Amino acid sequence: MEYRRLGKSGLKLSALSFGSWVTFKNQIDTQLAEQCIGTAYDAGVNFFDNAETYANGDSELIMGKALRNLGFSRDSFCVSSKVFFGSHTHPKPTQHGLSHKHILEACHQALQRLQVDYLDLYFCHRPDPETPVEETVRAMHALVQQGKVLYWGTSEWSAEEIGAAHRVARELYLTPPAMEQPQYNLFVRERVEQEYAPLYRDYGMGTTIWSPLASGVLTGKYSRGIPKDSRLNLPGYEWLKERLQSEDGRRRVVAVEQLTVIARELGMSPTQLALAWCLKNPHVSSVILGASRVEQLRENLGALAQVPKLTSEVMLRLATAAN
Repeated sequence: MEYRRLGKSGLKLSALSFGSWVTFKNQIDTQLAEQCIGTAYDAGVNFFDNAETYANGDSELIMGKALRNLGFSRDSFCVSSKVFFGSHTHPKPTQHGLSHKHILEACHQALQRLQVDYLDLYFCHRPDPETPVEETVRAMHALVQQGKVLYWGTSEWSAEEIGAAHRVARELYLTPPAMEQPQYNLFVRERVEQEYAPLYRDYGMGTTIWSPLASGVLTGKYSRGIPKDSRLNLPGYEWLKERLQSEDGRRRVVAVEQLTVIARELGMSPTQLALAWCLKNPHVSSVILGASRVEQLRENLGALAQVPKLTSEVMLRLATAAN
């Protein structure tokens, strides 16, 4: 396993990490979660990603039980949560958003579900236009001061919003955000590669990448339709199916056929190709894997060994095919 610093911080995360979005509870029970987390850990993965809203908190419960059963030393792994959407299907006004109240209570709830004393990483899952950024930064700073959170960051915030949080932190001598969790893959590139460029330079921002496989599209499994056991057929994820069936979605499926040809030429799977492509970006701290089977996870973990094959010529071919 390769380990990368989280931006300019001293924390080293495994280049490939393991997350629970969609899979935990919906496709994975505690026993299988334990097997997947154990497999990832044995391969050198030291970062496990979660959020209050995943399966309405049940995802964190499953991960917490699995980590407890596996008995890893707490100083050998990192675990995260995210706050914004809440852990209820229909949250009350104080049960979502980025108010000081919800940030504090959501953190306590995540600690209980994950069965840990502190969160290594804590993300503001989306920007909250109804809460002053100063309030959010103060709340995160308080959690850091209390030892309940080690590093805080954002997810799907604009560069302008992240910059505003840094300015508030600097002016008030508060803890600034250390990382962002953006979507990044061969089809979604602009924000990570262009919009965030000043943030890497000015603040040393780290990134933990979600959806490196474009919700499974880059694996090639949707080239002949939607499999029955696909996440696109899960209740609550109809929006993913609609996206795939849109004109842009169909264009992406065609592009994957060209990417698959390149993958075969290089002696790797389309999945490994897509993950290796993400890992080539020096501003990527960790790429979050999502798998519903141990075999699938092992294939994903093999992507790291494929990175050297992605020469500048191959990268240009991939960019052309994806566009």
